[in-house]
Amino acid sequence: MDRFKTGKLSFCRSRFWGYAAGLAPFLLGAALLPAAAQTVAKPPVKTPSAGGNSFAGPGDVRYQPSRDVQDRRIDMFIGDWRDSMPRHAYGSLVLRDILTRGDNYAPPQPGAVLQAANFLAYGRLAAHNSTIPTTLQREQNVFYILGGAGEITAGGKTAALHKDIAIFIPENVEFVMTSTGDEDLTMYVVSEPVPEGFVPAKAMLAIDDSQVPVRTPMEASPFTLQGASGHWAHIVRDLFSKTDGLATIGDLITVSIAPMTMGEPHPHNPGQEEIWVAIDGTSLAFIGTELRVQRPGMAYMIRPDQSMTHSNISTGDKPVKFLWFVSSSIKK
Repeated sequence: MDRFKTGKLSFCRSRFWGYAAGLAPFLLGAALLPAAAQTVAKPPVKTPSAGGNSFAGPGDVRYQPSRDVQDRRIDMFIGDWRDSMPRHAYGSLVLRDILTRGDNYAPPQPGAVLQAANFLAYGRLAAHNSTIPTTLQREQNVFYILGGAGEITAGGKTAALHKDIAIFIPENVEFVMTSTGDEDLTMYVVSEPVPEGFVPAKAMLAIDDSQVPVRTPMEASPFTLQGASGHWAHIVRDLFSKTDGLATIGDLITVSIAPMTMGEPHPHNPGQEEIWVAIDGTSLAFIGTELRVQRPGMAYMIRPDQSMTHSNISTGDKPVKFLWFVSSSIKK
C-alpha cells in the first residue's frame, strides 16, 4: 500500500481483490468472497434480494468485466469541503460545498453530481453567533451536527444542538440557530428543492442519532453480519424520510461499518441518487474499479447506470460512520 500518497489509489479489479483477499478472513469470512465472485461479468440485477442485500449471495455479486473507460473521471464524483470557497447563508452561517447541482453521469466539475438535491455542504457557525431569522422558500434543510454546542428555535420549539443531533426544517417554518459554546458549531447541511404543489410539514423535527435504535432486516440473510441490516455490514439508524416531510429526498440515515468489515459491492439503478458523506473515521471507498481514501468532510456518489459498483471498507480498529441520503424521484 505504499502508493497511498495523495489520498488516491488507482486499482484495477485484480489488484483490489488481491487486497480484499488478504482481509477476507477478518472482513466477512472466506465464504463471503468466493473465487467465482471475482470473475463473473454479467449485467447486475435490478431489484434487491433477501435480507437487504442487492444480490442473493456473494457468488451472485457481478462486477464490471473490464476497467471502466471513465475511470479517469472517478474523482469528478467525489467532493471535499476543503476544496471549496466559503459562502454565507442565513446571516452568519458559513457554508463550504461538498456536492452541488450538476449531472449524475457527467459532472461538469468535481462534486457537481446532484440532480435531485440542491447541495450538500459543511457548515460552521462561530462561537456565540446566531443566524438571522430565516424562512425557507422552495427548499427544505436537514442539519446534522458534527461538533460544538448550540440551540435552534423554529415555530415556537427549541432543540439543543450537539454532536449527532439531526434537525429537519420544513419550508415556511422560520428558524434561528445559535452557537452557545466556546467552540464553533459545525454541521453538515443537506438542502432539497420543494416541487410545485408539495405540502410541507408544519413543524421542525429533531432527533438524536445516538438514541435511534438500529434497523433490523425484514428478512434474514446468512451473509449479513450480526447487528447489520443489509449489504453485509451496514448498521443503519433512520433519521428522516418522506413520511416526516422530505420532498425529493426519500430517506436520510446514518450508516456505521464495524472495524475490519466491508459493505456489499453493488450498483444503483437509473434515477437513484445515493450520497455517502463521512462523519467519523477514515475508510476506503471502492468506486467502480478503483479505491479512494475517504475522510470526514468528503462525500461521493456513483453513476446510477446499473454497472458501476461501490462499497466502503473499514480497515481500522474503530467503526466508521456515514451520513447517507437517497432520492429516486429523478429520471435520466
